[in-house]
Amino acid sequence: MLDGATTHAVLPAMDMERATRFYTEKVGAQQRAAVEGATFFSVGDSEFSIYPTPNSNRGGHTQMGLRVPDCRAVAAELRSRGVEFEEYDFPGLKTVDGVADIGGGGSAAWFKDSEGNIIGVVQVPI
Repeated sequence: MLDGATTHAVLPAMDMERATRFYTEKVGAQQRAAVEGATFFSVGDSEFSIYPTPNSNRGGHTQMGLRVPDCRAVAAELRSRGVEFEEYDFPGLKTVDGVADIGGGGSAAWFKDSEGNIIGVVQVPI
């Protein structure tokens, strides 16, 4: 039934213009369309959208993950564009310079977008 389906993340934004600038200028996403109530972007082979809401910072968890071939290189590039990565120190997960080793040769890093959404960047060896 879902053969051929793709994942599409939908993120809340308190300020659509600010969020659009963040994703296009800092993350390097391509804006694909803007319609009433949503703006659509693409990164690599993935798409996501933002929508306006006064309640955008309620997540507290990863709201979108971006799978990449080299997490550390992507984190360094995003840092050079002004993205600030989170530091975590939990049982079983500790970041060093914003990047955590997640086992099996994988790594992950997290940042907050302009609206407070937590975005993950992950490299997995599968």
